[in-house]
Amino acid sequence: MSSAFTTALSALKAFDIKLDVNANNIANVDTNNFKKSRVKLQESYNGGVEVNISKINTPGMEIDPNPRTGAPQQSSNVTLEEEFVDQIVTQYSFTANTLTIKTADEMQKELMDIIA
Repeated sequence: MSSAFTTALSALKAFDIKLDVNANNIANVDTNNFKKSRVKLQESYNGGVEVNISKINTPGMEIDPNPRTGAPQQSSNVTLEEEFVDQIVTQYSFTANTLTIKTADEMQKELMDIIA
């Protein structure tokens, strides 16, 4: 298997995780006190993609206290605009890596045809 194929496959797995985190943020946009997560992608030692997930602890807007307990509450710190843009960027990145896999596959087939 070529290194281009392995690296692109690693990136696809990383972008899948990124989409999962993004979807979780969107699903919890109306959950009081929810803190969004962010995925940071970086090159790993072997040329693949490494995923680091972190919570973003910026405060949401102050809202009325919990009616049962009186505890203070905040809205979530998720902004849909940011999440949608992140999804679009991830979609393009996913597409680019699938094209890398397709190209690596075609190159390998050409090489086999030349050798045979």
